[in-house]
Amino acid sequence: MRICWVTDDDDGRSSPPSVVEYGTSPGEYTASATGDHGTYSYSDYKSGAIHHVTIGPLEPATTYYYRCGAGEEEELSLRTPPAKLPVEFVVIGDVGQTEWTAATLSHIGEKDYDVALVAGDLSYADGKQPLWDSFGRLVQPLASARPWMVTEGNHEKAAYNARWRMPREESGSPSSLYYSFDAAGGAAHVVMLGSYAYVEERGEGTAEQRAWLERDLAGVDRRRTPWVVAVAHGPWYSTNGAHQGEGERMRRAMEPLLYDARVDVVFSAHVHAYERFVCMFREMSFGHGRLRIVSETKAIWTWHRNDDQHATVRDVVVLESMAGAKTN
Repeated sequence: MRICWVTDDDDGRSSPPSVVEYGTSPGEYTASATGDHGTYSYSDYKSGAIHHVTIGPLEPATTYYYRCGAGEEEELSLRTPPAKLPVEFVVIGDVGQTEWTAATLSHIGEKDYDVALVAGDLSYADGKQPLWDSFGRLVQPLASARPWMVTEGNHEKAAYNARWRMPREESGSPSSLYYSFDAAGGAAHVVMLGSYAYVEERGEGTAEQRAWLERDLAGVDRRRTPWVVAVAHGPWYSTNGAHQGEGERMRRAMEPLLYDARVDVVFSAHVHAYERFVCMFREMSFGHGRLRIVSETKAIWTWHRNDDQHATVRDVVVLESMAGAKTN
């Protein structure tokens, strides 16, 4: 589990240490881990010290209490995901920092979950880098308590690699823009794809990402891992007039791999509307989704639309694992 936080000291000399103390009882820290920190610059902006510390190994389905840095820092808590099914993912994208964002985060916090999958476009900072700092403060109550696994959107700019260090090395990825991880003791495999890797890697990203994806999916044993989920920012299919065709290059390169590997479900963002392509359903709405994998064969997807102060369930789909399906 990687813990990330930002401190105001940015001169590289007076920054607090990159240390996390943690334990399973409040105020009792029986273990500690040390990491590293750095800064980045964009135009006339220079970030604070961005700390990254990996703690563990941790027990599954266990609440840990921790504090970052040294001294009298605030105690936070997190719960690790379960080691077996069921497991529940929250799915969000195009998050931003609006009243709709605040409502969605509130709705997410009203019901428990295990892992958040964030399909890109986080702070909408673009060139206004201080918005990353306000975004961090906005999501901290949720992001400090459960794993948040993110992929890059088109509004992230220079900050993504510096602020969101995802497990690329652990999944054998050559780039921080795409990676994978297991959940529920390997019962679910999640692939986080990079919709803009080809831009940031001088045109080579599509081929490199495809080669990595082919290796990653080939290593999944569907007898042990009945569920495979993919996440990308840009949708490959959409009935919305906005952003038509933007994901076509990536779709042509990678969709056959997902199909041959019998990937169960693909989530994307970018188009600010909800729709799905298992018996057509579409509406212009903002909110969050939940994928609860109940067993090796069954999962339930629900879409929770923002209706003023309430989250209203507007769509429910029961999914069957594709692990046993045959492809033509």
